[in-house]
Amino acid sequence: MFVDEAKIYVKGGNGGNGCMAFRREKYVPRGGPSGGDGGSGGSVILEASQHDNTLLRYRFNREFRADRGRHGEGSNCTGHSGGDMILTVPTGTVVIDEESGERLADLTQPGQRLTVARGGRGGRGNQHFAKPWHQAPRETEDGQPGEEHHLRLELRLLADVGLVGFPNAGKSTLISRISAARPKIADYPFTTLEPHLGVVSVELSAVVASGEHRELGRTFVVADLPGLIEGANKGVGLGTRFLRHIERTRLVAHLVDTSDASDRDPVRDFEIIRGELAAFSESLAAKPMIVVATKLDATTDRARLERLREHCAERKLDFYAISSATGEGVQELVRGMAKALERIAPAELAAESDADLRGEADAGEAHGPEAETGRASGAEKF
Repeated sequence: MFVDEAKIYVKGGNGGNGCMAFRREKYVPRGGPSGGDGGSGGSVILEASQHDNTLLRYRFNREFRADRGRHGEGSNCTGHSGGDMILTVPTGTVVIDEESGERLADLTQPGQRLTVARGGRGGRGNQHFAKPWHQAPRETEDGQPGEEHHLRLELRLLADVGLVGFPNAGKSTLISRISAARPKIADYPFTTLEPHLGVVSVELSAVVASGEHRELGRTFVVADLPGLIEGANKGVGLGTRFLRHIERTRLVAHLVDTSDASDRDPVRDFEIIRGELAAFSESLAAKPMIVVATKLDATTDRARLERLREHCAERKLDFYAISSATGEGVQELVRGMAKALERIAPAELAAESDADLRGEADAGEAHGPEAETGRASGAEKF
């Protein structure tokens, strides 16, 4: 089951209380205070992992409490500190404070950590209160309580290309053709109820330093998102639940059904979905986009197809016509996606990532190699 949103309660462990004790040994008169300090409570830490692709584990188990610190003991013995509780979440998880609405962190790198509830400090024993004028203190400190927060976790898939369009536009069939992903495919609307990821491998011809042409392998991740309809930005259909997954994609591939079986106007369908993306987020409207006319094998009347092609030419958008059933035009589309991704400046992506991670002073970062997450599958070469 794909779960991309969860609400949890986290609490750091309470600190242990300080101890009141006095040294009592033979041949040691007036040994003085010997109460040890309490141990510190454990903290609750979120850690991004590329091995998880859903927040399912937090759907039913929603309360997490770290261990408390043990109380201090005599003979100046400090109590044992509580162990930290580490909760793994998929990479691409956004952490939001439920009460204030503040965005705490965006865990986009495997191994990246965020302390969401710090444990309380242990109290001091009576040994700390000894003074020359007060040599037998009976004062101690209680341990401090650990932090507690109500958090909302939102998973936003990490993908290079996002497939969008009306229901039954051919998105699932396309991703099953170009990768090893196997989403549900049927001839009724809203077949896809959850996003699917597929890894696509493509070979591109490039000129190396010696001046000769070589085939260079490239891989990228494609996300198959549930179909959108008019009013999706207001929650109509599956709406806003999955629109946020498109925000992380670098390229949007808009699939439009131009077959004879559809009586819809492809130009109007394209403008409706384009408007829904812009209404949901201005950043989505600014993303690079390509347009793909699907079901070419079932298109005998090419008038609507040519009308859509001319409309894209006016907007200076790359246009492809394919048939996922027969494979016509699919290879050109995959190469076009790879070339479009190559044109996107890496500097812009780095700037976006830095902006997302700004203000996360509490997050202990352990950056590893970037990996695909979600329902990623093996690849087929084109």
